Amino acid sequence: MKTKITFLGALVTLLSLGSLNAQTQTARVQVIHNSADLAAAVVDVYLNDALIPQLDNLAFRTATPFITAPAGVPIRIDVAPSLSASSAESIYDVTTTLTAGETYILVADGIVSPTGYTPNNIDAAFGIEVYAMGRETSSMMGNTDVLVHHGSTDAPTVDINNAGSLPTSILVNDASYTSFNGYLSLPSASYNINVSTANGATVVQTYTANLTALAGQAITVVASGFLTPANNSNGPAFGLWVALPAGGALVELPVAPMAKVQVIHNSADLAAGTVDVYINDGATPALDNFAFRTATPFISVPAGPVSIDVLGNNSTSSANPLYTLNTSLVGGETYILVAEGIVSSSGYDVTNPNAQFRIVANAMSREASSMMGNTDVLVHHGSTDAPTVDVNNVTSGPSSVLVNDISYSEFSTYLPLPTADYTINISTADGSTVVETYSAPLATLGLTNQAITVVASGFLNTTNNSNGPAFGLWVATAAGGALVQLPTVVLSSSSFELQNVSVYPNPANNMVNVNFPDYENTSAKLLDMLGRTVSELPLLGERTSLDISNLNSGMYILKLDKLNTNGSKTIKIQVN
Repeated sequence: MKTKITFLGALVTLLSLGSLNAQTQTARVQVIHNSADLAAAVVDVYLNDALIPQLDNLAFRTATPFITAPAGVPIRIDVAPSLSASSAESIYDVTTTLTAGETYILVADGIVSPTGYTPNNIDAAFGIEVYAMGRETSSMMGNTDVLVHHGSTDAPTVDINNAGSLPTSILVNDASYTSFNGYLSLPSASYNINVSTANGATVVQTYTANLTALAGQAITVVASGFLTPANNSNGPAFGLWVALPAGGALVELPVAPMAKVQVIHNSADLAAGTVDVYINDGATPALDNFAFRTATPFISVPAGPVSIDVLGNNSTSSANPLYTLNTSLVGGETYILVAEGIVSSSGYDVTNPNAQFRIVANAMSREASSMMGNTDVLVHHGSTDAPTVDVNNVTSGPSSVLVNDISYSEFSTYLPLPTADYTINISTADGSTVVETYSAPLATLGLTNQAITVVASGFLNTTNNSNGPAFGLWVATAAGGALVQLPTVVLSSSSFELQNVSVYPNPANNMVNVNFPDYENTSAKLLDMLGRTVSELPLLGERTSLDISNLNSGMYILKLDKLNTNGSKTIKIQVN
């Protein structure tokens, strides 16, 4: 017989009395039946060998209301299987005395049967766990107070987490079988919570807990049933169940449909260099001080409608956001969300009609490659002042187009590439002008079997954009963290050496000089970043001075074509 069940007698004593006189000392008691053993699915309760009608056939996953019980009175209790003939069939018995003025929550857990069950816990025999200092109402108006009890005999020590934050925040830490946590005083709202292993590595399940109708109440959430029913006589499956102060059948928390999400911060506006991100008006940021050119890992989040608010760092609430996205996530889907664009009202080139700050989403995203030995590459154009471009493979031989005509805010389809080291370039949409060439060392970076996102990031023309970060290609891996920059490379050929060309000054204001000893049979054009020719430049000698005083500030490209070799080289020129 376990001493831990001694408080059960209080309730039974109360139910045997027709009334209490003014001199009787009392306590308040609620009993919750949470023993998942099929042999104890329904029980009878006896007081001093007499069957108590109110506790005749007390069923699994039901609770009594809170009832006033006499305190200071010794009581003998017997609990027997349903349809018992007398207290002689008792499963257990105890004699106990309640403390006056106290409030008790008693949860019956554990196994009655000698065989057929495989508990994870050594002390899994049937018994009643007691929580004193219980509550019937919340401690603060507008809140719901939540007491959590671990009552699953084959579940390990777990954490209970708020899945509405990224990363998740721990509500209950290291809850072991039979334990209670202290009350959580939560605003009466809808939450998504998950049960994870104690180290947080594995999420057992995620649930929706809608507390909006429970303002002012105190409830008990019990972990109930078996993680592995097959090892436990095919008994009831694991879940979270709620006992209300009014008692009755426990209320099951529904399993939340989940989606996977990765968030990438790619807004190059200095005012958005670090931001706070709130999910569904949460009390604290889901992403706190989220920095430019960083990414979260892929995280499981509840599917369904979601509101995402972006604010400056060091915010105290989701009020007055810089930007709000209202969307809906589909259960089982995987998303990549990219935050980009301009939040400032001035100081930036916003000629692109979509340059204002926003979050764009790519569904059907991937965490791993679709084929062994490959790296799957998703390309996203996130540079507000860059034109529509092509992405080309120039690793060997003639260039081949990997991504055709990708414009700002667009995603490509996934490119399933054999994992190797590549050289790629960004060219204008017609392919005539190369903006920049990059090394994409997929093998060197160890990206075999992974899926990555390559984002065009920063400004082509930093002068027109508050001297913000310069244009480049950056990689987000599925693990998240700081984005990885792809290095630029200089291509050359034996017939047309780029190092023979010098352009100065660069940046330039009114004049720029081009020095090119091998000028014969070479044509030259000055192009803007849209690939439009702004000037034809006859090279009259190995040194030519160009008048650029009539050009708008920005980045331009000097394109040199060697007519006798069909060679072509480009040099970027910054005009202030």
